[in-house]
Amino acid sequence: MKKVAQDLLNFIATCTSPYHTVATSQKLLEGNGFVELKQTDTWHLAPGGKYFTKVYDSTLLAFRVGAKDSTGLKLAAAHTDFPCFRIKPQAGILTEGYGTLNVEGYGGMIVSTWLDRPLSMAGKLVLKGKDPFAPKVRLVDFKRPLFSMPNLAIHMNREVNDGYKWNKQKDVLPIAAMFDRKSKDKEFFVEFLAKELKCKQEEILSYELSTYPVETGCTFGLNNEFISSPRLDNITSVKACLDGIIVSKAKSGLQIAAIFDNEEVGSKTKQGAGSNVLSQLIERIYNLLGKSREEVLREIAGGFMLSVDVAHALHPNYTEKCDPTNKPIMNSGLVLKQAATQSYAGDAEAVAVVAGLCEAKKIPYQTYVNRSDLAGGSTLGSIASSLVPMRTMDIGVPMLAMHSARETMGEKDQEALTALLCAFFAK
Repeated sequence: MKKVAQDLLNFIATCTSPYHTVATSQKLLEGNGFVELKQTDTWHLAPGGKYFTKVYDSTLLAFRVGAKDSTGLKLAAAHTDFPCFRIKPQAGILTEGYGTLNVEGYGGMIVSTWLDRPLSMAGKLVLKGKDPFAPKVRLVDFKRPLFSMPNLAIHMNREVNDGYKWNKQKDVLPIAAMFDRKSKDKEFFVEFLAKELKCKQEEILSYELSTYPVETGCTFGLNNEFISSPRLDNITSVKACLDGIIVSKAKSGLQIAAIFDNEEVGSKTKQGAGSNVLSQLIERIYNLLGKSREEVLREIAGGFMLSVDVAHALHPNYTEKCDPTNKPIMNSGLVLKQAATQSYAGDAEAVAVVAGLCEAKKIPYQTYVNRSDLAGGSTLGSIASSLVPMRTMDIGVPMLAMHSARETMGEKDQEALTALLCAFFAK
């Protein structure tokens, strides 16, 4: 396995919730000289400084201040969240001795791919503190099989291969434990959490827990040319954005790598790309560097943003689903995504900038446009650039089975994406 693929899979394995994606990113940044600035503290910035700040633990913004000057704004953005099932409060359900959990879908997952898999969970638990306004926060990742969502046997569901529609309140409640058939202990899940955390049950006030497939990623193919893994959407982009800003040698300008939460549910949250988090960061940095309001607006107007998220590759079994003339192929380079609806951010100049950069650095690239009779998806790029109006281009690696519990991409395409992010931040 090539180093880029192995590094990506190692990174993904630790990014089991948005909180863990941020924690892993923090560790990588600190190992490369970036210093944390807390949102509620007073900041002091130095020329050539490397910093990052976290927003409610599931969004992170890393930035570099030019040693010579701060003129020239470059930004790359991705997202930390992924489609999954999240565990509801008071989750325990007892049915004839089976302990199942009440869950809800987060984002638009392919439901069937989550069934019959060993699942674990990761996220955040919040415990009582001395001050109600300062509870104790614990990140948890159980890193072992805890649940499964068993299919109903085909003998009892003859329509399962004929387009069965999964009911997320009934069909996907995961089995978690077995008890005596007369048991009435519906608190078994919180009891489990308390035991794992070595705390009292009544100390646990709340939690945000995401389920995830236990099986880690791997490469496959007759020539080992594919990557199969959970959460390729969008940890591929997170890793490339961080790699790009870490290796940057730029002596001037302001460079930002932003990884936002909640893209899969629309970005309109306090830590999403649809909030004021990005605009406030840019204004805060430039104010500390002595720029006037007019100068800040000029920097934004002259800035450039890469919205980095995965793209649809041509599926060999469904070639008719692709646009007739824009058909990205895995292992043929990163993708420039365009849409007349602006569901993907970009314009002619933005396309030309990224294409020109790829050609100058001999980085393979392709183009993607939805079929005109398919709605397709969207990204955070159009949302973020409407709040911070700068030229923006949507890019990403091409992949299959997007939003499956396990997705597929080309091994070479992560190399191309990383090379572009490094080139983007280089000057």
